[in-house]
Amino acid sequence: MKSLFCFIFASWVVGASVAQEAGFAKFAAATVHPLATEAAKAAYAKGGNAVDAAVAAGLTLGVVDGHNSGIGGGCFLVIRAADGTMSAIDGREMAPAKAHRDMYVMDGKLDNEASKTGALASGIPGALRAYELALKKHGKLTLADLLRPAADLAEKGFEIDEVYARKLAATAEKLRQFPASAAIFLKADGSALKKGDLLVQKDLANTYRAIAEHGTGWFYGGEYAAKAEAWMKENGGIATVADFENYKAVEREPVRSSYRGYDLVCMPPPSSGGVHVAQILNILEHFPIRHFRDSSRVHVVTEAMKLAFADRAHWLGDPDFAPVPKGLVDKEYAKELAAKIDLDQVTKVPAHNTPPRWEGDVFGKHTTHLSTADAEGNWVALNQTINTAFGSKVVIPGTGVLLNNEMDDFAVQPGVPNAFRLVGAEANAVAPGKRPLSSMSPTLVFKDGQPLLSVGAAGGPTIITQTLLMISGMIDDGLGPNAALAKPRFHHQWSPDELKIEKTFSVATRKRVESLGHKLDESSGFGACQAVMWDVERKLLVPAHDPRIPGKADGL
Repeated sequence: MKSLFCFIFASWVVGASVAQEAGFAKFAAATVHPLATEAAKAAYAKGGNAVDAAVAAGLTLGVVDGHNSGIGGGCFLVIRAADGTMSAIDGREMAPAKAHRDMYVMDGKLDNEASKTGALASGIPGALRAYELALKKHGKLTLADLLRPAADLAEKGFEIDEVYARKLAATAEKLRQFPASAAIFLKADGSALKKGDLLVQKDLANTYRAIAEHGTGWFYGGEYAAKAEAWMKENGGIATVADFENYKAVEREPVRSSYRGYDLVCMPPPSSGGVHVAQILNILEHFPIRHFRDSSRVHVVTEAMKLAFADRAHWLGDPDFAPVPKGLVDKEYAKELAAKIDLDQVTKVPAHNTPPRWEGDVFGKHTTHLSTADAEGNWVALNQTINTAFGSKVVIPGTGVLLNNEMDDFAVQPGVPNAFRLVGAEANAVAPGKRPLSSMSPTLVFKDGQPLLSVGAAGGPTIITQTLLMISGMIDDGLGPNAALAKPRFHHQWSPDELKIEKTFSVATRKRVESLGHKLDESSGFGACQAVMWDVERKLLVPAHDPRIPGKADGL
């Protein structure tokens, strides 16, 4: 029987478990690398705030976690400034001016690899412009202040960790195709660096210092852009100096929603994350999640994920090019979708649904996440990426900058899956100057107008589901951030029709979920979620980093 619960929930206060987690009075940060967390702390100690600290961490991750992110990629920032101002800054990559809908159809056939590797895979990077805008609006330090320590680290080198070594081993064959990349990331014999080996990036250090000295114009239209255009011309690419000159970071109106008395401020399109985190939570409000046993909770949340990802595949794209309906986060629309969920079995979702006012009420025109917050009331959720491991695998010679492969986040042809097996429609088709759809989901959560949580994740489309599971763990279960991140995860993205589920769920739970009709894709662990929470009782900032990966949560 179809089931729709209309329970009235009392405001659920974060439970006592957060009191067992380490908190800090002045500042907190959580990132995927200890050196990035230390950079964030150093920026704050130097007189900066949480915004400065987030940018410092982001630039440092471009050195020590470069397989995931860097200035050759893009980012989204959701910021709550100390004065209460909200900012959603879009530093997503843009397609070059010569890009077109059928650019990956060659000799009548789709070349799936061209959007992932090589000269045609990269959009114009936006991270630097976004950092610059964030600092101009809300920071205390300059971009140069934050670039120079990261440059020193790149020149000095650092020992690569297990994750970095594993990613290198998996991509070494493709990196060998590009001499400038191989010279940095591989040994002289072409083999991959191992855990504990020193990675020195002198060209990247020089690039950081040049930007610090000459400003971002050196990158966007100056010497870097000229080198990038020259390499592209020699290797079949289409990006030009003019493309770099024309790039702008955009400030957008955040997506605002609520969940059981808490308020959410999320990234709007071209992020699909904010829209669908809000949409799924809107659906879940109609079910007593906190009282469900594990298998029932997994089932209901999975069904909500399916409905949202079906909508994502059809409706989502760059709002400057495609009409993305605001009705996707409408509470009444969520009620209609919730009514489709059957508690006793899987419900087929053959296609997207149609939100209200879809024709006119629209949004205006491999990854890492980090969260920072300070006692003055500055909160930052920052997602940045170059897409899959080592992006396009291309380093522009003499610069040390690894370029993204975000062009694969477009629907290279409508209905054709990308590297994450996500499908898209015309709304996310390639077009010049367009920004590809992203799953990045930087999110801030508030209670009674006060910031309570900064959260986001890495891991392709699982970013959306990791983020909403973290929020649910906090609100539905009253968990502290570290406890919420330790809970088993699951993910469904509509297509393919399979439920990715961690083996840390009991065998009995997985069997019960399977008996409801779900096809399981069992995983030893996936994702990388970071968060900072405000502990109201202790008046402390509590950072949390995902226990599945190396990283560090710390503060002052």
